[in-house]
Amino acid sequence: MQDMIRRYGPGLTLIICLLVAFWLVMLVIVPNITLLEQSFRPYLPVAEIGGPRDTYSLGNYMKVLDGTVEKSLLGISFTIPVHVYTFFLTIFYSILVTFICFLLAYPLAYYLAKIVSPKSLPTLLLMLFIPLWVSEVLRAFAWWIILAFKGPLNAMLLGIGLIDAPIRWTNMGYTGVVVGLIYTYVLFMLFPLYNAVQSLDTNQIEAAEDLGAPWWKIHWKIVLPHSKPGIASGSVMVFMLSAGSLLVPSILGSTTSQWFTQTIDQWFKDALDWNTASAYAFLLLILCTLFVTVALKLFRVRLSDIAK
Repeated sequence: MQDMIRRYGPGLTLIICLLVAFWLVMLVIVPNITLLEQSFRPYLPVAEIGGPRDTYSLGNYMKVLDGTVEKSLLGISFTIPVHVYTFFLTIFYSILVTFICFLLAYPLAYYLAKIVSPKSLPTLLLMLFIPLWVSEVLRAFAWWIILAFKGPLNAMLLGIGLIDAPIRWTNMGYTGVVVGLIYTYVLFMLFPLYNAVQSLDTNQIEAAEDLGAPWWKIHWKIVLPHSKPGIASGSVMVFMLSAGSLLVPSILGSTTSQWFTQTIDQWFKDALDWNTASAYAFLLLILCTLFVTVALKLFRVRLSDIAK
């Protein structure tokens, strides 16, 4: 705070603090507290709000257990609530998106940080930033066109002879959703990884090479351990953004795919039941936060490491 006062003066520092406080209180804390309070109240007609039936309960949260669906895994049939099943599928495919984003981003981050010439680096980073200038809606629709039955992807694959007939990519379960999420959020994995790898002393890599270490061992023993905070930061961002995405699953999802955020959206817009939708939204937030916390514990990464 003293540094801010010295740099900007007391007047401008006060204005900055007030703006930050307004943003936190009015645009984050108050709306979430309102939703939390509404999530414990039943969905009632306007005339009955505030009446004897308007009491606090866990009824909205328990609706996630309503309705069951028959599924089988490894030949074992079981019954599971449909919304719980949707939630687990959302978590599974969000993890898959996060893992693929890491596989794509790590080699590129290492190339940008340790191999590319300093003169070419600004141009390459600018080229990577350009997709972020385009709306997420437009990017999702672009992939919808690419993955269409008569789209460019099928035309290219037919032209080079890899397939004999067009493939309905957007009707193959979660394929379109996964592709769209990877393209949308891969940069959120790339830049934390790039910052982490860039801070690694190149002398350590050269010393390992001089001692005869193979390339895979250099990455496994030196680069990856040093990049752990960047990996954790990118993974948290990609996972949370993927699990909370609505536009991409709505545009690129098939008739057999359902994202948990779409269920929340249906409670909001179709059923007009904001109370249940609020409960589902907080369930998603709490369970994803618990999942990320457990993952950080397993990988022995602290939040302070991510913030570096």
